[in-house]
Parts: sequence; C-alpha cells; structure tokens
Amino acid sequence: MRSLLVWLVLPLAAAPPASFVEHTIASDLRGGYQVVVADLNHDGKPDLIALASGMTDLVWFENPGWQRHVLATGQKGMINCAVVGDEIVLASGFSMEAKNSVGLVSVLRPGPDVTQPWTATEIDRLPTSHRLRVVDPHGDGHPIVVNAPLTAADASGPDYRGQTPLVYYVPGEWKRHVISTENSGVVHGILVTEERCVLTASFTGIHQFCMTADGIKRTEISKGDPAPWPKGGSSDLAIGHLGKTRFLAAIEPWHGNQVVTYIDGERKIIDDTILDGHTIQTADFDGDGNDEIVAGFRGQPRSVYLYTWDAAAKKWTRTDLGKGAMGAAACAIADLNADRRPDIACIDGTRLKWYENK
Repeated sequence: MRSLLVWLVLPLAAAPPASFVEHTIASDLRGGYQVVVADLNHDGKPDLIALASGMTDLVWFENPGWQRHVLATGQKGMINCAVVGDEIVLASGFSMEAKNSVGLVSVLRPGPDVTQPWTATEIDRLPTSHRLRVVDPHGDGHPIVVNAPLTAADASGPDYRGQTPLVYYVPGEWKRHVISTENSGVVHGILVTEERCVLTASFTGIHQFCMTADGIKRTEISKGDPAPWPKGGSSDLAIGHLGKTRFLAAIEPWHGNQVVTYIDGERKIIDDTILDGHTIQTADFDGDGNDEIVAGFRGQPRSVYLYTWDAAAKKWTRTDLGKGAMGAAACAIADLNADRRPDIACIDGTRLKWYENK
C-alpha cells in the first residue's frame, strides 16, 4: 500500500466561507462522547447514533425527523461503536485506569424492526477498549473492525507506561487478532486512511499501520508535540486536501491545546488556544476545492471551531461555530439533508447538534 505522505501542488484560491444553521437534535444526553453516521433503517438517509458514556441506553436518531430509538439497553461505560454491515460493534465498561476497565466488546444485531432494541452478544474483554473503526485493508469487500485500547492492561496514570495493543476482529468470526503492540502509552486517536491503512495518535506520536502481503508494516509519521512524556505526542487525527495537496490535521498533545497541520512533513501549529481538544474532522464545506478543519474542545469556552484556508494570505482563519454554547467530544461529517453539501454533527455532554451547511 502507498504511504500516507504524498504531497502535491499548491492549494486552490479561496471561495466565500461556508455558513451554517444550528439545529438541536437532543439536549438530555449524559456524558455524550461519540456521534456515528449510519443508515440504520436502509431508507437512503443517514441517521445518527449518539453514544453517551453516562447513559445505559445506546440511542439513535432517525433522519429526517430525528425520532429517537434505542439500540441497546443495560450498557455501562459505553465509549465507542462502529457499524459494519448490518451489525454494530460496541465498546463499553470503560475506565481510564486499566485495572478498573472491563473493556467489554459486544456485537449488536437488529431484529425485524430496527427501531426496537437490538440483541447484544459479548465477543471480547480487553481492558480500556476505547476506539473502534472499520477498515477494508485489502479493498476486497472484506472489512475488519479495529479496536484501539487507550492503554496497556498493566498501565496506570499519570504516566500510563506500557505497550498498548492494537487488535482487530473479522466479522462473523469475531475472534481477537493482534495487529501490533509497538505503540506506547496512551493511544487516543485512530483514523482509517485513503490507502486503507490505520493511523494512531499516541504519547509517542503518529504511526501508520498497513496490512501488506509481507505482513503488517508500522511507519512513524511524526513524533507530535515534542514535550516530554506524558505531555507530548498526538491525540486526534484527520486527513484533508488543499487542492491536490494532502495534509494531516491533528489535535496535540493528548486532550491538548493545539490544532496542528502537517504538510510535506512540516508540523505547524495553527491554533494553540483551545482547551481539552477532543475531535478533529476535515471537509470541503464551501466547494472551493480546499478542505476546512473542524476542531471541537470541551474546556472553556467550550466550542467547535472551523478553520478555513486563506490561499492569498497563506494562513488559516478561524470561525466559532459553537460560540461557547456547545463544545464537542466528537463530530462527524455527512450530507444530512441530501443537498449535496457536507454538514456537521457534534455531540457534547448533554447535546447532539446538527450544523446545516447553507
């Protein structure tokens, strides 16, 4: 597979910035942590799964009226889920300290009526199971589900020393397979690349894992924030494009204060004023051929920022979408109203919101 680091030509000229209208879908969540886009009822409209760690119900909202349904009941410490085919893989029983974290991994399957609670079947227990993503590593229509625990099973704070596993499951078989134990410390972010590889963001930086004919290859992309352990490294990742130039966007360090870009291997901090940064996404919202960056943070003033590339000035400009009323533990990008423009869905402690791209 090709490497992530392919950088080409210069960005296109800037267009008028995108504008958004805010819609609240839910305001009574507890510990909102992840929002996932999936067409759960197969009607051609993207629905939203709202995972909230402080709730025992995993809920989803049906597009376009955003009716609320329950996917699973009796779940404690939910932390992440991923949709693969007609099933959902759910990680629950999470705690920051591995000794207190069951790391329960379950598969949810629907009955005849997808709006009724699905059946949960346990498939694994791996302490601090934290991030779940689906990747088709060989591009042959046979996806796997990658599970990236937060720490090693014997790690403890504040240093979280130890080798943190990266594993996967084959749908149908649902047995744990080890990708690597080479990462160290907290592994907070995971991203599937265009080349069907997996990027991880950890205390030791950004690393790429590709499944090749010769086995799994691990490549260091960056060491992230250069501060000493446990204050350095990287936290969350996204890939964007400025014209044909590909860039990597990151929040650094772990739960950090920096929004960072990597272009042609050069690390550049474009904002160092956020607090408890927790999610980063990219998309071309204004249709000018250049992707914007969306970064959500949970510390004061708790907001969602949009960064737009100004080609003439050769810098990023910032717009405040949350305006202090909405932070974000996670955001997802999708065309939610079939107008062929990407929208933004974000979740924070109590709310799920949709930012409609006008």
